[in-house]
Amino acid sequence: MSRTIDVETAREALAELPEGTSHGDQPPPPPAQVYVPRSHLKALQPDNLLVTGMRGAGKTFWWGALQNEAVRTMVAQQTDRTSMGEKTEVRTGFGVTPAPEEYPSKDALRNLMAAGSEPRSIWRTVQARQLAGDAHELRKRRSWPERVAFVDDNPEVIDRLFHERDGECDRRGAYLVILFDALDRCADDWKEMYRAIRGLLQTALDMRAYRRLRVKVFLRSDQVDESRIADFPDASKVLSSSVELSWPRRELYGLLWHSLANGRHGDRFRSFLTPHSWSTLQAGGQSVFSAPRTIFKEDDQRSKFHAIAGEWMGRGPKRGFPYTWIPNHLADTEGRVSPRSFLAALRTAVVDAQNQHPEHGYALHYDSIKRGVQEASKIRVSEIQEDYPWMDRALTPLAGMVVPCAFEDIAERWRSKGVLERLNEEADQNEVKLPPRHIEQGPDGVRTDLESLGVFLRLRDGRVNIPDVFRVGYGLGRRGGVRPVRER
Repeated sequence: MSRTIDVETAREALAELPEGTSHGDQPPPPPAQVYVPRSHLKALQPDNLLVTGMRGAGKTFWWGALQNEAVRTMVAQQTDRTSMGEKTEVRTGFGVTPAPEEYPSKDALRNLMAAGSEPRSIWRTVQARQLAGDAHELRKRRSWPERVAFVDDNPEVIDRLFHERDGECDRRGAYLVILFDALDRCADDWKEMYRAIRGLLQTALDMRAYRRLRVKVFLRSDQVDESRIADFPDASKVLSSSVELSWPRRELYGLLWHSLANGRHGDRFRSFLTPHSWSTLQAGGQSVFSAPRTIFKEDDQRSKFHAIAGEWMGRGPKRGFPYTWIPNHLADTEGRVSPRSFLAALRTAVVDAQNQHPEHGYALHYDSIKRGVQEASKIRVSEIQEDYPWMDRALTPLAGMVVPCAFEDIAERWRSKGVLERLNEEADQNEVKLPPRHIEQGPDGVRTDLESLGVFLRLRDGRVNIPDVFRVGYGLGRRGGVRPVRER
């Protein structure tokens, strides 16, 4: 086994790291690019109906990847407990990709609810359409209002359809799973979104009565407000099956090792990373190398990464250590890191090292790592803006401030810039999607929302701190911290 990796090989491999995220409007990733954290294996099992996670945790990634039979085959080979294998049928009930024949668009869904259709009926219609064969009466209905009306008017026909399809799947020993994602796109305000989610979870509970039919719902963590979405009988049975997609530090580096081990220089990296044999999985005609669990020991991960990045974030240990420094500076207030931002930081860092420090003795230079975090901060800000457009209104006016700071200083900045007035106007006129949930409580309400999203941290003395991953992207300062990308 080689205990070192030459600088040029490491730089070439790091520059080719994948983006680490998949959108529903893109083709599913090849199996070799799919890394499965241990906690995610549980989330992928059919009987776990509800999957939650922050923005960027992998909800839409898995919504898209599970539609790929080769990926399901690879997942099934990594554990004896999952039933999400090659024989599993996977359908989509809602998602980021428009599919008007498979499920209603946001506007169609809004019109259905405005016309009096209950969300549970709408989602049951979507699921029935996924189960119905071409000759079924439901397939002859050309519009969603017609389809919902048919399902409402013919409950016995629909019950029989579900029962028959369940029997067919049971005889084959396979599950049929219908995936739902991007539920924030089903409405423009919180009330209607919660209403739609509540109805969907009711159908997920209904599906539990069958042996082989399942619904799997991917939700953002802030969408799981139990008082709004789980106030129906036996809702606890759905909530108890909830699994959160998490990325602890060892799994972030596991993603890195997997990407390097399956990349162009994979043979060298497999030899460098561990003396133990790697499992070879076969999926979609590809060989996928899976790391042994011994590679996830913290001391081993640290030593291997420092062989690539150097031991210190400066000329001595006082500046910190790359292995912990990178995740710490990419984390929100809950310690959560987006895998996309982690890989982006490394890709940017290696390009900078190649250009600015070509003769450095390691593949990465500590100054380049800092620039990588700056770039990753912009990516993380862009990610969260997609889900929460109002956040840009709230944080952009804070540019130039230094944290930690008194919340009164932030509230005064908001007042002087007319931030809350603008947010209230946009909410009243439906100009902004899903405004702050507690905006009616004024500055304190917006503070509560930013805290729940991991952007604001309330210190013991009441002051506000903002993690580097957001602070840098929005141009705020902190004594001794990473410099902002730019002043806004």
